[in-house]
Amino acid sequence: MCVLAINDISCVGKCSLCVSLPIISACGVTCDVLPTALLSTHTGGFEGYTFLDLSSQMDKICAHWKTLGLSFDYVYSGYLGNPTQIDAVLQIKKQFLKKGGKLIVDPVMGDSGKLYDGFSDAFVQKMKTLCTQADYILPNATEACVLTDTPYPTDGQTLIEKLKTLCPRPIVTGILEGNDIAVYYTDETGEAKKYSSKNVEGFFCGAGDVFASAFVGTLAQGKTEERALRLAADFTSAAIRRSAKSVPDKRYGLDFEREIFTFLKNCND
Repeated sequence: MCVLAINDISCVGKCSLCVSLPIISACGVTCDVLPTALLSTHTGGFEGYTFLDLSSQMDKICAHWKTLGLSFDYVYSGYLGNPTQIDAVLQIKKQFLKKGGKLIVDPVMGDSGKLYDGFSDAFVQKMKTLCTQADYILPNATEACVLTDTPYPTDGQTLIEKLKTLCPRPIVTGILEGNDIAVYYTDETGEAKKYSSKNVEGFFCGAGDVFASAFVGTLAQGKTEERALRLAADFTSAAIRRSAKSVPDKRYGLDFEREIFTFLKNCND
């Protein structure tokens, strides 16, 4: 199995491709990458970071890949910095995704009830178009509200029902319910279900990327959607619990490396 991960490279902060490449590869799955931007750090709390848009390079990279006859079993997109990059992902699906392959979209746009800097309503509308072409979408609670024109916060059941008009298999992360945090998804019949764990107070940068990468990697292993989702959620929760104690400055991402062996053991149970 071969996954193409389309995301930015944040050199410091353990997110995006710097998370996807090791986690997906650890699952025993080939992970090729297409960077959308290069940043000195991610944008979550750091000041003065550098940012290089790689849109012009994406076209050149894909043109070279066409000469090699490349194709992928899974295409997984994360941070896309402008509408042109959304169009690029749609073209990549047509040109490089194998017949029967899966497009998985993490519609990275915001968190904590608001859009990230630089994202507009026009971008949101374009992202909705990409979501309609995906086999799975993985928005967090904020992004699910934005995609469905729903006030934040909204319960997971409502968000799942609304998201099914965009994509048949939505998965919503980060739904707070009392002392728990839940992932909502649909089963094979289309019924909304959830998988919960104890919430850990605080904001943990990169948690969504850890979940998405683990989900993609285990799905590519051949796990069912529900099994992949539970493995990814347990791995992310364990990394958060460890990081709450071991990482003083949460801007630097999750201490997922020391949980990866348990994650892989659970994958083989």
